[in-house]
Amino acid sequence: MDAMEALNIAVLTVSDTRTEETDRSGQSLVQRLTEAGHMLADKRIVPDDVYQIRAVVAQWIADPGVQVVLTTGGTGFTGRDSTPEAVSVLLDKRIEGFGERFRQLSGDEIGSSTIQSRALGGFANATVVFCLPGSTGACRTGWDGILAEQLDSRHKPCNFANLVIPGRGQHG
Repeated sequence: MDAMEALNIAVLTVSDTRTEETDRSGQSLVQRLTEAGHMLADKRIVPDDVYQIRAVVAQWIADPGVQVVLTTGGTGFTGRDSTPEAVSVLLDKRIEGFGERFRQLSGDEIGSSTIQSRALGGFANATVVFCLPGSTGACRTGWDGILAEQLDSRHKPCNFANLVIPGRGQHG
């Protein structure tokens, strides 16, 4: 079997209250991606502000050194939750199945409350972007149930890694 190709992944925590010391969701994603053999390209925390979220994600999408953007937080329905609104306008293509699959997996854990998740995924400028809810459980569900395989260049029959690795741009 071919070796997995490490991806450069940036992690953004969206929260009005978290700091690097209290950001368990962002730390969980960083731990999972590095244990899987990927590289942390950048990590930041921004408040629930549509323009600050959009600015950071747009910067990473424009950076050829970032292949994947993961966000955690701001995907619910409270007044300041605005990650989907901030990110969706940046996407060239949406990955409809990501949110569907996330809610399916999450439903097994939290029941009907999963309908309040607006998890989303898409592509922009040869970068894949995934927006997860802000709980560590949701990050675990998203990574373990979807992203670990889809960001592994060896996963068959297809994966997103082979769409963002330079020179591939195809399923593999």
